[in-house]
Amino acid sequence: MITLEEIQKNCQDARGAVRRARDEHFALGAFNIDNQETLVSIVRAAKKHNAPLLIEITDGEVKAMGLSNVRDMVTNYKREYGVEMYINLDHSPSVEEAKAGIDAGFEFIHIDVSQSNHEATDDEIITATKEVVEYAKKTGAIVESESHYFGGSSNLHTETIDYEEVKKTFSTPEGVKAFVEATGVDTYAVAIGNLHGKYPVPKVLDLELLQRIRNVVSCNISLHGGSGTPGHYFEKAVLVGVQKVNINSDMRIAYRATLEKVLREHPDEVAILKINEEVYDAVQAVVEEKLTHFNSIGKARL
Repeated sequence: MITLEEIQKNCQDARGAVRRARDEHFALGAFNIDNQETLVSIVRAAKKHNAPLLIEITDGEVKAMGLSNVRDMVTNYKREYGVEMYINLDHSPSVEEAKAGIDAGFEFIHIDVSQSNHEATDDEIITATKEVVEYAKKTGAIVESESHYFGGSSNLHTETIDYEEVKKTFSTPEGVKAFVEATGVDTYAVAIGNLHGKYPVPKVLDLELLQRIRNVVSCNISLHGGSGTPGHYFEKAVLVGVQKVNINSDMRIAYRATLEKVLREHPDEVAILKINEEVYDAVQAVVEEKLTHFNSIGKARL
């Protein structure tokens, strides 16, 4: 079991990584895992390119794999491969579950009560975020939040993006500044055209809005819903000052499409591990492409 001293040291290292991202204009990729295969693909990409990154899980993966199990897997692969890697509890739907992630030794915690309750009031979101920020002081975990519900889902969407509707939920410099000051949160998850999930059209990010937000807050800034976004947006966003980008759907699509392909090619094989290498490679290729756009190649410090 990981000790409190080890957790505190890991969180201190994580804060150093975020400071480097800010100073050196790169973003830490935060890559969701569904299983061990996805984790291996991400770790291989980190090792190949000496890039720091985050493994992240949401409530569904917590229920499937368990907080402590994921903590142990990431620790083991981190040591085996010699990579700079941290864990993010993404979209934690309650204060209690966020605290459980802190206790399990996750270095990054995203408290998102609006995910489970889209009608959560400003006061409810602020109160929950403040409680998690206070609790995280015992380990030094980096706490992330946002002041309202963030749109989309981790599905493969078939509809186009109605940006006139999406713009109604964009972050504002005034709103971000007020929320950060009220909560003391380390990282704010902005909404500037990014949406969860993959759509049939590329996403469009409002980088001018991002710059105006960056001008009024000194906290870290994250981008959720990074899948399906043209890489040039990330390249410009890290120059403005984004420290973390979440990726999920692009990897899941590559995983499923490649797995279906190899299963068709080997209809009699029941030992899937024997034919899984192509799946590893497909997911790894997605991660490598993102790391390039995030300017995190060669930025790891071990």
